[in-house]
Amino acid sequence: MTTDWTAFGRVDADGTVYVKTAEGDRVVGSWQAGTPEEGLAHFARRFEDLVTEVDLVEARLKSGAADAAHSLSSVKRLRTQLDEAHVVGDIDGLAARLEKLSALADEKAGEAKAAREVARTEALARKTALVEEAEKLAAEATGWKSAGDRLKEILDEWKTIRGVDKKTDGELWKRFAAARDGFTRRRGAHFATLDGQRKQAQTAKEELVKEAEAISGSDEWNTTANRLKELMAEWKAAPRAAKEAEQRLWERFRAAQDAFFTRRSEVFSARDAEYQGNLERKQAILAELEAVDVDADARGAQNKLRDAQAAWHDAGRVPREAAAGLDRRWRAAEERIRVAMDSAWRKTSPQDNPLLRQMRDQVAEAEQRLERAKAAGDNRRIKEAEQALASKKQFLALAEQAS
Repeated sequence: MTTDWTAFGRVDADGTVYVKTAEGDRVVGSWQAGTPEEGLAHFARRFEDLVTEVDLVEARLKSGAADAAHSLSSVKRLRTQLDEAHVVGDIDGLAARLEKLSALADEKAGEAKAAREVARTEALARKTALVEEAEKLAAEATGWKSAGDRLKEILDEWKTIRGVDKKTDGELWKRFAAARDGFTRRRGAHFATLDGQRKQAQTAKEELVKEAEAISGSDEWNTTANRLKELMAEWKAAPRAAKEAEQRLWERFRAAQDAFFTRRSEVFSARDAEYQGNLERKQAILAELEAVDVDADARGAQNKLRDAQAAWHDAGRVPREAAAGLDRRWRAAEERIRVAMDSAWRKTSPQDNPLLRQMRDQVAEAEQRLERAKAAGDNRRIKEAEQALASKKQFLALAEQAS
């Protein structure tokens, strides 16, 4: 709506221009350049300019686009200008608007100040919390990477926080910087110590590798296997070396172990095959011995036992789990034949006993060998022949006593 501001003014015959106010007419200027109507219109346009400026301040203030304190300052300036303004218009009405705007701006300035105080308190609390977290990380953290990453995040967040007064912000920043520097020093000291430990670990593991490689060619299977297990336990108990060194040494250590255990497995596999063959041979010997009819031919049974004993010895070792059962069967078969022989000897006179006859023949043969050795003058043969003759005579005497 357009208002005719010229109604609030008048021009005297001498050209003096007045504006009407509640306190009376006030001189605002002089107009000599045209008609009184043109003069009033001129001064009315000046008032319209003031109204436009007030409208703008009011609009910005109510929309929240303007700073309330700045708007209040503008309102006070306009109110002061209005008292001496060379304009024609509703001075009292515009003054009343400015008073209301002044109150509104003052209220909003108070609200803005309170909001800034709340924001400052919140910003202070956030930065204080960040500083305290940084100080705790600096003093306690051992997860170096995660703690370092978190300190970077704290710094980024710090930069986004506004509203803390300069002095307090500076004090908090000093604490944060000190915490960050302390963390950096402690982390550096940790890794320096860790480097030393890794070098020691590398030296220790190099010694373990050297020993493993040195014994990997051993044929002392049980002793070497036990020692390799001990070396593995020592490896696991030792600290880790640097990543590349750890991997390189581990590959050598495992290669030495694999070389030994692969070779042992091959040997044991071959031995197991050999033992299985031996077991089959001994089972065949036992089966044949167990099938002997000792009642029909005790002498023949004894001869078979003697042959079986030699074959049994020549057959070699068998798998451990089968040895005990085989031995029990062997002792049983052997005992059966010996019992039969003892019974046969008790039924035979000493003169007719074929075993005694055989033993007497062996003594006679030993005596002949001794005579031949003496005739040859061979001292070694004489000594061996004498020992053999004495042994056979001793067995013959024992056999005759038993008969």
